[in-house]
Amino acid sequence: MIKTIGVVTSGGDAPGMNAAIRAVTRVGHSRGLQVIGFERGWEGLLSNCYKKLTPRSVGGIIQLGGTMLHTLRCPTFEEPGGVEKGAETLRQNNVDALVVIGGDGSFRGALSLGKVSEALMIGIPATIDNDVYGTDETIGFDTAVNTAVSTIDKIRDTAISHERLFIVEVMGRKRGFLALEVGLSVGAEVILIPEAPMTLEDIMEINEENARKGKRAGIVVAAEGFGDSNKLAHDLQNRINSEVRLSIIGYAQRGGSPTARSRLLASLFAERAVELLCEGKGNVAVGLQKGAIACVELQSAANKRKELDLRMLKVAEMLSI
Repeated sequence: MIKTIGVVTSGGDAPGMNAAIRAVTRVGHSRGLQVIGFERGWEGLLSNCYKKLTPRSVGGIIQLGGTMLHTLRCPTFEEPGGVEKGAETLRQNNVDALVVIGGDGSFRGALSLGKVSEALMIGIPATIDNDVYGTDETIGFDTAVNTAVSTIDKIRDTAISHERLFIVEVMGRKRGFLALEVGLSVGAEVILIPEAPMTLEDIMEINEENARKGKRAGIVVAAEGFGDSNKLAHDLQNRINSEVRLSIIGYAQRGGSPTARSRLLASLFAERAVELLCEGKGNVAVGLQKGAIACVELQSAANKRKELDLRMLKVAEMLSI
């Protein structure tokens, strides 16, 4: 029987993390459990910095972006003795289970911690990159998509007015889930992602074909991991007649009030996580699979590669003619 649950938000923030913290706290208290939140990611476990979470202390946060527990990168946690120190913090505070809200990097930290701690570990996937194995969608992804779509819709107005080509860079250092969904949703003429390399000549060919069709403006959505967007804009400007502009949306995609979708997933994931812990189950991550809340081994969620549906590129190509 568990009595105390710890919560930590680790890695990059994502809209909906606060909704997840709120849900873990309130579901936990409804089951007679104490809940404490470690502050600033893994740093909170190293410094034993935490706050007690109650149904009242998490009131009014469901609509807020970011995380009330704060988060930062903590390389010290990965250094010799770091994980052991975190485990000692859990023991000192009688923490029976730890809910880790974050991406695959955070889950790898939880795996390491679970090897030296008796506390149960469970992961809740929260990242705008949507690249966690074992879940069709992560907390924050829908919000980030809608933020980018809203921005690019406005950029297209200017692109059409000035008959320009705009390259819009969205987040995604390693994967193209965000860029692909955003590009398809805004009707981008070109979508650039790490999983499907394109050359400058490929992009030129598409632009020339669009010009022959009478298109005098266009949108290129590029994941930041595709390459140097500044160089691409410069090279294209030297090759085509129309003006080329670069717009980098940046960290705006990580902030803002979470959408209803992100709040819903956060609440459902958190509820299932607490229920699993009450059943004595650890070393798992919750997620969404074919519309249902499910779980996967934490080892798989942390280390397996989630496949991107590249067929969506073909759909985007057909819709952009």
